[in-house]
Amino acid sequence: MKLSKHFNLEEFTKSMTAQRKGIDNTPGAGDIKNLEDLCYCVLEPVRNKFDKPVTITSGYRSEELCEAIGSKKTSQHAKGMAADFEITGVPNIKVAYWISNNCDFDQLILEYYKKDDPTAGWIHCSYNEKGNNRKQILTYDGKKFENNLPDMEWKDGKVVE
Repeated sequence: MKLSKHFNLEEFTKSMTAQRKGIDNTPGAGDIKNLEDLCYCVLEPVRNKFDKPVTITSGYRSEELCEAIGSKKTSQHAKGMAADFEITGVPNIKVAYWISNNCDFDQLILEYYKKDDPTAGWIHCSYNEKGNNRKQILTYDGKKFENNLPDMEWKDGKVVE
C-alpha cells in the first residue's frame, strides 16, 4: 500500500522482533492516516530536498511490539505518528537541522549522535495532524536528552561534513 509518492506501508511496519515473537504489527485505519500525514509533512519534503532515498529504520509499532522492545505503548510510533530514519551519505545532523527549519513536526530527536561520526545514530521525527505540534527539538546521546541540536561546524560559509 502506497502512503505517498516515495513511501509504502510495508517499510513502516517491518520488524524482525515482531516476526520472531509472532506479534501482529498491522496498523489500523487511523494509524495509516497518521503515517500518510507524516510522509506528506516531513518525509516527502526531506526526500525531495536531499534527492536521496530515506531509509525507515523504525516506523509503526503496535502497542505489543513497543512493549516487546522496551518502549512505552503510549509511544507516538504506536499511533503511526513517528518514524526513525536516515539518509545514506547525508549526515544526520544536517537532515535534522533542515527539518527543524523547514517542516512542521511535533518532536525531532537526533538520536545517538556522535560529532566525530556523522553516520552514527538516526533521526526520530513525529507529526501530529491535529495541529498540536510542539516543535520539540532534542539530542539523545544514549544516556541523556538535551534540548536542541548540537552546533554544526562551519567553514567558508558551508557546513563542514
